[in-house]
Amino acid sequence: MANENILKRFAGNPVITASAVPRANSIHNSAVVKFKDGYAGIFRVDEIDFNFTMHVGFSKDGIAWDIAPDSLTMTADHPEIPIHARFYDPRLTLLEDTYYFTWCIDSPQGPCIGLATTKDFEHFEQHENLMPPANRNCVIFPRKINGKYAILHRPSDRGHTPFGDIFYSESPDMTHWGKHRFVFGTLESSWQSTKVGPGPAPIETAEGWLLIYHGVWTSCNGYLYYTGGALLDLDEPWKVIARSKDYLLAPTELYERVGDVPNVIFPSAAVTQGDAIRIYYGCADTCVSIAEGSISDIVNFVKKNSI
Repeated sequence: MANENILKRFAGNPVITASAVPRANSIHNSAVVKFKDGYAGIFRVDEIDFNFTMHVGFSKDGIAWDIAPDSLTMTADHPEIPIHARFYDPRLTLLEDTYYFTWCIDSPQGPCIGLATTKDFEHFEQHENLMPPANRNCVIFPRKINGKYAILHRPSDRGHTPFGDIFYSESPDMTHWGKHRFVFGTLESSWQSTKVGPGPAPIETAEGWLLIYHGVWTSCNGYLYYTGGALLDLDEPWKVIARSKDYLLAPTELYERVGDVPNVIFPSAAVTQGDAIRIYYGCADTCVSIAEGSISDIVNFVKKNSI
């Protein structure tokens, strides 16, 4: 297969399609973590009436999934929190003994970042929104940094954003956010020239935080989504150590090229075991696939091919 110098696509891709949920028009851009003796996930399901919902799923091996036919339900800290708004593109982070997940809420004022927690993937508590409109693509770091919770996110607009840079923010309590620092933006005349956004939760390495992210190029036929990598400073993650000039994956396979939104690779989850990494990515806003490799190879690739 094409562009597989570092990451190798799973031979059985795509691993999740709309056939997994009765009312699904598509399933893509989903979050997966290790859970008990297997895996748990929160899956974006665009239904046949084009409502966007999220469904819980479980798997023994991370490949064959049992996804609930009904969307997940949550209780809320406050009655004004918009539980019933359309929601999509979840990310998951295990922090201490709690799973935190963020997603994009399709609010009347524009996209904003929701926050919820669970310990068992059966009971979910929704908290105050992390970021107001307009914002997308928020991921939580897997540990506190200098005693503070930390996130990466991308300010946005109400439409299909034709711009986008990655920012860092931190909080003492997951409610009050500040220290908003620019991390990095687009790169002219490249696969990441229109916008960039964080993918899975950053992975801590000896070389720095490894961030898998998406970059977008605008061709004469629309947006194309690619996957890249960056290394961020462990103590000051808004400082970029290295960032890949070359992409890690590009939409070349049929299931990445053809779908509701063509030419999209959207990395949204990463599971690690030692040096091994498995990346889950949405394909053409239609299905979910897997690419595998090693953390050390990605880190070396990013350092060797840094802009």
